[in-house]
Amino acid sequence: MFDKILIANRGEIACRVIKTARQMGIKTVAVYSDADRDALHVTMADEAVHIGPAPAAESYLVIEKIIDACKKTGAQAVHPGYGFLSEREAFPKALAEAGIVFIGPHPGAIAAMGDKIESKKAAAAAKVSTVPGYLGVIENPEQAVTIANDIGYPVMIKASAGGGGKGMRIAYSADEVAEGFARAKSEAASSFGDDRVFVEKFITDPRHIEIQVLGDKHGNVIYLGERECSIQRRNQKVIEEAPSPLLDEATRKLMGEQAVALAKAVGYDSAGTVEFVAGQDKSFYFLEMNTRLQVEHPVTEMITGIDLVEEMIRVAAGERLRLAQADVKLDGWAVESRIYAEDPVRNFLPSTGRLVTYRPPEEDENDGVTVRNDTGVYEGGEISIFYDPMIAKLVTHAPTRQEAIDAQATALDAFAIDGIRHNIPFLSALMQHPRWQGGSLSTGFIAEEFSEGFKIPAPTGEVARRMVAVAAAIDHLQNERKRHISGQMRPMGTFQFERERIVMLGAERHEALVEDVEGGIAVVIDGETWPILSGWHPGEPVWIGVVGGLEVAMQVRPLLNGFVLAHAGTATEIRVYTHREAELFALMPEKTVADTGKVLLCPMPGLVKAISVKQGQEIKAGEPLCIVEAMKMENVLRAERDATVAKILAKEGDSLAVDAVIMEFA
Repeated sequence: MFDKILIANRGEIACRVIKTARQMGIKTVAVYSDADRDALHVTMADEAVHIGPAPAAESYLVIEKIIDACKKTGAQAVHPGYGFLSEREAFPKALAEAGIVFIGPHPGAIAAMGDKIESKKAAAAAKVSTVPGYLGVIENPEQAVTIANDIGYPVMIKASAGGGGKGMRIAYSADEVAEGFARAKSEAASSFGDDRVFVEKFITDPRHIEIQVLGDKHGNVIYLGERECSIQRRNQKVIEEAPSPLLDEATRKLMGEQAVALAKAVGYDSAGTVEFVAGQDKSFYFLEMNTRLQVEHPVTEMITGIDLVEEMIRVAAGERLRLAQADVKLDGWAVESRIYAEDPVRNFLPSTGRLVTYRPPEEDENDGVTVRNDTGVYEGGEISIFYDPMIAKLVTHAPTRQEAIDAQATALDAFAIDGIRHNIPFLSALMQHPRWQGGSLSTGFIAEEFSEGFKIPAPTGEVARRMVAVAAAIDHLQNERKRHISGQMRPMGTFQFERERIVMLGAERHEALVEDVEGGIAVVIDGETWPILSGWHPGEPVWIGVVGGLEVAMQVRPLLNGFVLAHAGTATEIRVYTHREAELFALMPEKTVADTGKVLLCPMPGLVKAISVKQGQEIKAGEPLCIVEAMKMENVLRAERDATVAKILAKEGDSLAVDAVIMEFA
């Protein structure tokens, strides 16, 4: 076994590998760029080596710098994580020449399976069912359009070296193919250093199901069940679960055996994933093989009890698999939510900045429910523009799917993040969605259910009444605290503080009365009594307690005379007044929002890649205005209405802050 390994990655996956290595008694070496000098993985590792400037192409993607770091520190092996160099055939070859072990598959398997075009050719040769498409490299937009016309729309344009939704576009017409081809090639070049793309048929109403395989260097390969990753946005997975609500045991076995056969055909000798596109009728086609550890590997670990990182390290050290196929048992259900630095109400545009608050839910196991949080950030740390926007992966495991979903919903409610925009409100709303809860999934789920974008819903029914009760309870606690401040003046004679309050949820007015009861308080809302028990203290960003016999968590942010509460996929402003305050507030004038319809604002911090219009040009609604790149993704900003470009205030190459004015319209 190795004494010391280097992790050629950053963020949560680097921290994840370090945890397992530490449990195995193996020392770790982190590498970091200028942007990651104060990153969590740097502080967690036993040693850390600086490898260059912030851009990945000058640091994390430079093989020579990784090898040099190994030689400096005496690291005997390298774990690549996912992304970066994890699927570059040249990387394990260079390591081997330097006498360093690669914790991953051999270069031949990466060459055969890691490249999407070559993997489809290999699968077809092995008689594996594949999606119809053109497996050659496409040279120009005209060729892409011709191929797409022959295949039939819709088609998927994909980067051959791609992953994580980068370099991937769905096209429904020849015009969309031409534009998608240009964007996919550009993203592929900047993200992977390889601009090759191919085209295949896009299967309508598909489900994304993948099989985890594990092989050793002695010819043994097993599969560890499946993961369903159908909840995607822009071809990037958002929520994953294991097992899949679609599959029965017979289909699971068939997919697993096919995945193992494909892995054995290339002598696969590490953890890897065979991805399939599945129809609602349980038919399936080989999509690609990822020759690395997947982002969503924790859900498989939770239902199998197998530490995949540990198995990768043991296999790389030459050990045989410790499990046979018959030893693999699936236990319960696991759900994973990817928490991203992005603004869901602004079309999920990336958000960067400092994490003023970062308080994840407590990781524990209680009554058969496990909460796990894989992360690479900390409170006070910064989300950089240079890398993937992932903040954390929140995982819950329980005996049944519904229990795992309920646990995930509660954990999301208890996850406090401030300082940047994030997608927790969206994830919370998804957990409450009846179609998700019913398991009626497809990769088009988000586009179909949120076709007009995402707006945080306001609470209704019992959820709204529960939030009103908590708001009254918080106000009562704060008032009790204020009454103990010394030096306060009191009116002469007997003085009684009011226990009655007016609680305003939007335009809804509720009468609230707080009463002391044994062990806590009870809030009477419009005649309905809500017993409340909580250890919450003012200033804490998450309220956790029992409301009406139900354990709940709520996000709490202070407002003048009230709070912003978020719970069960909803959020709202709630004001709490005395009767006199309510009378006065009704007389206050309302603020009006300034009109920004005549300017194009930069929706996120980013780099201006292209300006598509000129000053004085007449434009039509939907016409592209410019391209802004952030976190490896190119975002096309389009005109919302017909107008004339009056002034252009930015140029190509400019780095802009959020809401910076790019151009003005007449």
